[in-house]
Amino acid sequence: MDLLGPRRSLLVLSGGHPYEEAPFAAFLASLGDWELTHLVHPEAEEHVAAGAADAADALLFYDMPGYTFADGTVKTAPPLPGFKAALERRFASGRGAVMMHHAIAGWAEWPQWSEWLGGRFLYQPGEVQGRAVLDSGYRHDVDYTAELVAGQGAGHPVLEGVPATFPVNDELYLGEVFEADVTPLIRARHEFVASNFYSAAHAVAGRMFDNADWPHPPGSNLVAWAKPVGSAQIVYCQFGDGPHTYANPAVRTVIANALAWTAQSRST
Repeated sequence: MDLLGPRRSLLVLSGGHPYEEAPFAAFLASLGDWELTHLVHPEAEEHVAAGAADAADALLFYDMPGYTFADGTVKTAPPLPGFKAALERRFASGRGAVMMHHAIAGWAEWPQWSEWLGGRFLYQPGEVQGRAVLDSGYRHDVDYTAELVAGQGAGHPVLEGVPATFPVNDELYLGEVFEADVTPLIRARHEFVASNFYSAAHAVAGRMFDNADWPHPPGSNLVAWAKPVGSAQIVYCQFGDGPHTYANPAVRTVIANALAWTAQSRST
């Protein structure tokens, strides 16, 4: 007899965006005693459509599917109908998910994804919630202070054991955050203005680290939040560009807490 009970299962999805595999694997191993399954796109989409997410206790998206970058252009594609249906089933069951970093850019042709997540990063100018918006911005290797949000965020289960402020070295985004729809958890002490970021559309066209002719309006400094989706909960964390962030003890605590919290079924 197993007196401790069955181990909790964690399904991780990656692919569509480069990352350093060994440091990321060490990061995953630090998140708790999970029975880990790691799926990479495009196979990950097919496995989820076939039911892989139905049985998982926790679900972590570290992926950016639905894009093909080539010759200075970007092509997009929607997910499989079975993939959409699988996530709808999961959230209806009361079990949520955690989304990290570039997951906010995923599935450009599926608006429901950004509505669930609570924000969107765009590689090209487009429309978000009925508004015309510019492409989003990025900036690598930013040293900043992360600060827990007073009020709603303070005391949240995702922030248990997390210092009120902590240093981070990571990539930041200047994109769309649906602040009115989310519970704010962590903000970055950084100026989210165009002069501090580079245009994603320029980068796609081969003009890396360029913000000329890109009048993006100031954006939100929110870098972690929670959002209800049906009877489930979603947590998004902008943390996660590379090994510096993977090894950050505060970031590890945030993600570990988020996985445990979103794994709890809230269906009635």
